[in-house]
Amino acid sequence: MRAESRGDRPHPEGGREAGEELVVLLDAANRPAGTFPKARVHTGDTPRHLAFSCYVLDAEGRLLLTRRALGKRTWPGTWSNSLCGHPGPEEPMPEAILRRARQELGMELTGLREVLPEFAYRAVDASGIVENEFCPVYVARAASDPDPRPTEVCEISWVPARDAVAAVRAVPAAFSPWMGWQLEQPDLRRALAG
Repeated sequence: MRAESRGDRPHPEGGREAGEELVVLLDAANRPAGTFPKARVHTGDTPRHLAFSCYVLDAEGRLLLTRRALGKRTWPGTWSNSLCGHPGPEEPMPEAILRRARQELGMELTGLREVLPEFAYRAVDASGIVENEFCPVYVARAASDPDPRPTEVCEISWVPARDAVAAVRAVPAAFSPWMGWQLEQPDLRRALAG
């Protein structure tokens, strides 16, 4: 980023407001290189930062799809994987995923496992906002029913994983781009199949 407050240097922790959520910025080798407030990190020149995607299966093996709230800054109203988010500075990834599942979906998870440890992507929304994330992908089991927060998720659907793959291939614009790219990975498809 070339904004004066960011540059290529880490954000000074002291420059943030109390309670402001931070994302972890990454260098070219995907090593932590500072932090920046989450509320301001996604722009037309978003720096590479750490994130995660998680796919949640129920007891019947169905996949939880979520439709992003219409008020979301990027990809509003599109269908996506169960949940996404950003770990805080020094927050272990499993803890971040469990935290975000409670915050976004009002649910508990079990059996969390990493299936795509090196997934990364860059995508540009129709509004010009860029996602630029090193984004390991996880699969988990639902330990409770979802009760999504309306500011995050406007709709949910439990579907067979193979149907989700077919839908993304048939109508890619209806889904988040990262979900489409992730579902093309054989390791993820195997994990979702059982």
